[in-house]
Amino acid sequence: MSQTRSPQAHQESVEITGHLIDEGSLSRVLNDIGEYGGDYVVRQFDIGHGTGDPSYARIEVSADDEPTLQRILMRLQTHGVNQVEPGEAEVVEADRDGVFPDGFYSSTNLETQVRLQGRWVAVSNPEMDCGLVVDGDDAVRTLPMSDVRAGMRVVCGAAGVRVTAPVSTKAEGGFGFMESDVSSEKPQAVLVRQVADGMREAKQAGRKVLWVGGPGVVHTGAAPAMVALVEAGYVDVLFAGNALATHDIESALYGTSLGIDLARGQGVEHGHEHHIRAINTIRKAGSIRDAVEQGVLTSGIMHALVTHDKEFVLVGSVRDDGPLPDVHTDVIVGQRAMRAQLEGAGFCLMVATMLHSVATGNILPASVPLVCVDINPATVTKLADRGSSQARGIVTDVGLFLEQLAQELAPGYTRQRG
Repeated sequence: MSQTRSPQAHQESVEITGHLIDEGSLSRVLNDIGEYGGDYVVRQFDIGHGTGDPSYARIEVSADDEPTLQRILMRLQTHGVNQVEPGEAEVVEADRDGVFPDGFYSSTNLETQVRLQGRWVAVSNPEMDCGLVVDGDDAVRTLPMSDVRAGMRVVCGAAGVRVTAPVSTKAEGGFGFMESDVSSEKPQAVLVRQVADGMREAKQAGRKVLWVGGPGVVHTGAAPAMVALVEAGYVDVLFAGNALATHDIESALYGTSLGIDLARGQGVEHGHEHHIRAINTIRKAGSIRDAVEQGVLTSGIMHALVTHDKEFVLVGSVRDDGPLPDVHTDVIVGQRAMRAQLEGAGFCLMVATMLHSVATGNILPASVPLVCVDINPATVTKLADRGSSQARGIVTDVGLFLEQLAQELAPGYTRQRG
């Protein structure tokens, strides 16, 4: 129930359209208003008649002060909620490097437009948790806090900003793509086929397939399957850390991953040294590409990416050994390198990595279909909690999943694990 408001309360009318009941959108919107210290009255609620028909709600939101109201309005936009009368955007110059003006608009990963001088201007590269920087009179882009410079014109407050949430394509009586947030009990062959179809559609549309991978790809013996997918053209960009590349190279040079023989599934003498010796070999060659060109590295995922001229971005952490010379050790520089590869992405598959999956979800537009495969369901839950509402998950062994995916997409591929 709505609380009684004082006449002095700051108010704004907002609206939302979509499958508000089935997807729980309206409940999340109302909960957020309360959690952020506001109040509401639902002024209009039109329920869609058919399964595929959207519903509509108009809500009057109020708060005791303007800053609180603005924070609520910005929060609600993560759910696709817009002001009924958005007005004109307020633009304020940043006065310090690395610091947004007070009250800056905190961006979402949804398609966004900003109203400037009576015209709606599309925001390039939608990304959550950034600011909106205005360049000239007709260009707006997202910008991370670390990159803001004094004098940049930054959008402040929620006025003059509207977002568009992805439209659900679930057809009445049909089996929508990855309908549930986390899938653990559905037939895996069906899920694999759906992921394969998503990749095919991206490629047919001239878009890139982005992969985010962890060392589990190698530990589970699925590196040959991923190599087959690279060769078949379904890996355009790989985001990973030092570990995936290191253990892939260790496997190529020594036949082990973390000292475990991948053919026999048991440790080998002095195997614990193999990963650091593999790193040293690549550092001696100069880089992963140099090692391939010198004939030092002749197989594996990294070899396939280099020989097929595919992109990879490796970003490290404080626990890395070595690291490999290709690894970005400055995470801000690594983030910039990842962002530079997002243009043209049409599908994203995340496998066996929580940290890199969350990092990529943070910078990925909501318009890019995203599937996360992990043995741990918490990985997918974490993605959704961070705002990647488009994330769909498959809880399964990554090795088995990649084997099946390779059989679906790479003609002639046969299971190669022992």
